[in-house]
Amino acid sequence: MLELKSLSKRFGKFCLSKIDLTVDSGHYFVLLGPSGVGKTMLIELISGLTKPDRGRVLWRDCDITRVPPERRGFAVVYQDSALFPHMTTAGNIAYGMKSRKPSAVGLEQTARMLGIEHLLDRYPETLSGGEQQRVGLARALATDPELLLLDEPLSALDLRSRREFRNLLKRIHSETGKTFLHVTHDLDEATSLGDRIGVMLNGSIRQTGTPEELFRSPSDPDVADFLGMRNVIAVSETKDGICKANGVEIHAAAADESISHIWIKPEEIVLSRAAFDSSARNQIRCRVEGWESSGPLLAVRVSAGDLTMSALITYASFKELAIEVGAELYATFKSSAVHCF
Repeated sequence: MLELKSLSKRFGKFCLSKIDLTVDSGHYFVLLGPSGVGKTMLIELISGLTKPDRGRVLWRDCDITRVPPERRGFAVVYQDSALFPHMTTAGNIAYGMKSRKPSAVGLEQTARMLGIEHLLDRYPETLSGGEQQRVGLARALATDPELLLLDEPLSALDLRSRREFRNLLKRIHSETGKTFLHVTHDLDEATSLGDRIGVMLNGSIRQTGTPEELFRSPSDPDVADFLGMRNVIAVSETKDGICKANGVEIHAAAADESISHIWIKPEEIVLSRAAFDSSARNQIRCRVEGWESSGPLLAVRVSAGDLTMSALITYASFKELAIEVGAELYATFKSSAVHCF
């Protein structure tokens, strides 16, 4: 188990502030955040390449804060793979094996695991971006690391290569049972790979949890906004399960006086030309402001007074409702669909 306790580091005007984090053994943990929030700095603090100003790094209950990188038993895979250009694939993989433990897998076995056995005699400049990243991962795995640190490993790859490498990482994690800590700014990458995810904003970790937990109960509006959650709405007053939001009353099953925001999933909102009989407590007359594509669906923006929401509908429904800017519709959703935080 990896534990970070009040880990802090200042670099110029930027500061990592009192990072507390636990990564359980054998888990695939993803640290998610936009560029410039300190994700790479945190990787360097964990690996030992950078020393913290305050706080501790523990591995399996042992304080390794001052242990040099080569004695930690960790390996890092960077965004650009950082291969030695004068070495073949075999040479790059073998380089990491010089300090391996006796139980480490062999070069050929590692190459087979990564599907690069046919590239062993090739130099980095002759490899594609995806192949270079596989070699970088092979070099790291060949050291038999106790913890594998992945710093934006997919960001330089094209869409197809990213998909293939993501599937590869899943398989390698499953086969080896090692602990992975992966940092990224890509939400799809994080949710498809992580057993647990930590959201990092402005030099601190704001929330950790499973992907389901993050989307079900974001800790604050900033986290919800970064996760791309539509319809996060500030509440001015709550009484008897009714929230006042931008002058509109919204029934929320879980509301109490302590909440400051509500969130309504766009897919939970039904749009119609006329009001209809329904058990849903919320039926709001609204006006179409616009729309945008959201994959196989359309996100239609509607407003009621100062309140703006988005509803996801099919292209068929869009045509059937004859939606146009300024059209009057009804937005209907259940009180149980209103999440509070």
